[in-house]
Amino acid sequence: MISLKLRIFQFIPRTEVEGPGVRACIQVQGCPIQCTDCGVPQTWSTKGGRIIDTKGLVNQILTGPSISGITFLGGEPFVQAAALADVGRQVKEHGLSVVTFTGYVLEDLQRANRDDFNELLAVTDLLIDGPFQKEKVDFSRPWVGSNNQRYHFLTDRYLHLESTLASIPNRIEVRLKPDGRILINGLTPLVDMKSLII
Repeated sequence: MISLKLRIFQFIPRTEVEGPGVRACIQVQGCPIQCTDCGVPQTWSTKGGRIIDTKGLVNQILTGPSISGITFLGGEPFVQAAALADVGRQVKEHGLSVVTFTGYVLEDLQRANRDDFNELLAVTDLLIDGPFQKEKVDFSRPWVGSNNQRYHFLTDRYLHLESTLASIPNRIEVRLKPDGRILINGLTPLVDMKSLII
């Protein structure tokens, strides 16, 4: 099988805040949408991050911590739709689920009728769409930051969550790296994030 190249900002082997259950998370590098007040503007540049191959990444996922699925977020996953679809296809063969975040809206992705977009949509169980809009900030639902963002259950894998979304809290994870860096992922209001800083 041919391995595709993927430019990523970071790979998190295990997380509980980037979608339902325990997941791996692939945060891609590069975003043409560049929402005002984006929480991760360091993912915008198409020259940042690091390049990995999908075969090695899938091996890392499958030999890593026990998880129920993977999450693709950005940056903008649909900029690298073909490579992510390749990863999604392979992990789904092992029973894992796929959650994909996008700043685009589903209708526009479907209208584009691009093979790579269609392939990524085809492997996605739960699509969370829409750009972050600072004037519509809302942390009352899980995994989203503004109330224009929508959940699309593209398979029945997570359909049982549809009626209980409001009861799932947003949370963050803080990781201390050996080189002294502190990495934070997940969602929480900025005021809560500032309370972590002494």
